[in-house]
Amino acid sequence: MPFALDQIDTELAILDREQLRRSIRSVDTPCGTEIQIGGKALLAFCSNDYLGLANHPELIAALSEGATRFGTGSGASHLISGHHIIHDELEAKLASTQSGAIPNVRALFFSTGYLANISAITALSLIGKDKTSIYSAALNHASLIDGIRLARGQGSVNLHVFDHHHLAALEDILRDDSAPHKLIVTDGVFSMDGDLAPVQELLRLANQYDALLMIDDAHGFGVLGKHGYGLLEDQTICSDRIIYIGTLGKAAGLNGAFVCAHEKIIAWFIQKARPYIYSTASSPALAFALLRSISLIEGNLGQELRARLQRNITLWKNGVTFTHWNRLESNTAIQPVVVGSNETALRLASALDQLGYWIPAIRPPTVPKGMARLRITLSAAHSDEQIQGLCKVLSDLEQNLPRS
Repeated sequence: MPFALDQIDTELAILDREQLRRSIRSVDTPCGTEIQIGGKALLAFCSNDYLGLANHPELIAALSEGATRFGTGSGASHLISGHHIIHDELEAKLASTQSGAIPNVRALFFSTGYLANISAITALSLIGKDKTSIYSAALNHASLIDGIRLARGQGSVNLHVFDHHHLAALEDILRDDSAPHKLIVTDGVFSMDGDLAPVQELLRLANQYDALLMIDDAHGFGVLGKHGYGLLEDQTICSDRIIYIGTLGKAAGLNGAFVCAHEKIIAWFIQKARPYIYSTASSPALAFALLRSISLIEGNLGQELRARLQRNITLWKNGVTFTHWNRLESNTAIQPVVVGSNETALRLASALDQLGYWIPAIRPPTVPKGMARLRITLSAAHSDEQIQGLCKVLSDLEQNLPRS
């Protein structure tokens, strides 16, 4: 047996022993609150389909119409022949969602949020010939962390990690930093804790110490703000220092992501963002359907769904209290319940599965050691009865499950 295969066996056994091995479960039905896995009916409280649009009939029809009009594939990268007029229309619409927040805004469409984050960070680190200082929130998503790792591999990058709950230490480092180019990077809504980044204060620091501020609003676009335009609209922020990342595979119910920034920054990305330059463009049919999704998000239906989601969040928060487990404080659709050990999290997820609920255990390295949890996510599509049922089941399990 080759050394690599033998070593993989050894390391997989370690993951098994530490209860950290991941597995894939295949869903039989469309995304929704009621799904089936292997023919078994489950209530899903783990999807990022926050508005319940992933199986909306208007988006199904739009995707079909887009394929009829534009075909199924783009055929090439954006800079060769894969950029269609419908991509232009989508980018113009995406830019309009952030026009009140970013002066001279332009948008660039990507196939995934992961690619958008890696592209933005690596391209931004190439501005100028001097060292770049990157300030990264400690609980940032893996895509941001990996983008920074790639940027450091390109050359002169100094990395500083900060706690978004305690910004005094961040300001101390910024004050002493002589690097001409500084970039602060943060999640908008932290994906495992559900809390919001202190973007007003981060922007104040960016202004004071001449830094750019990059915000990955994957879990905010579609659900925050009057029109669902995300965290910048919600917080009434406006600055040409901001690079805004929005994801279209969560509340928007489809796939893809986008970067909005000052038009000069987007022009730079087109020249220097290697994942954008060398990736095949997303299907124009998808771009067509996304235009319909954004129309739904910003219209009356979107406002109704956001109101329903907020009601569901309140219903959940008022419906459950724990004695031993820790429900983290969050006003977003992400509602974590920290149970501690990997063993407890896995046992709890298994018990829920047997009772008809799908909420996978989240363990290190996704979350810190000793902070294994259920990451409960709520949707506008959840009914009162479904949420109340989950509250009761979890309360009963906390009292009856053995603690480790």
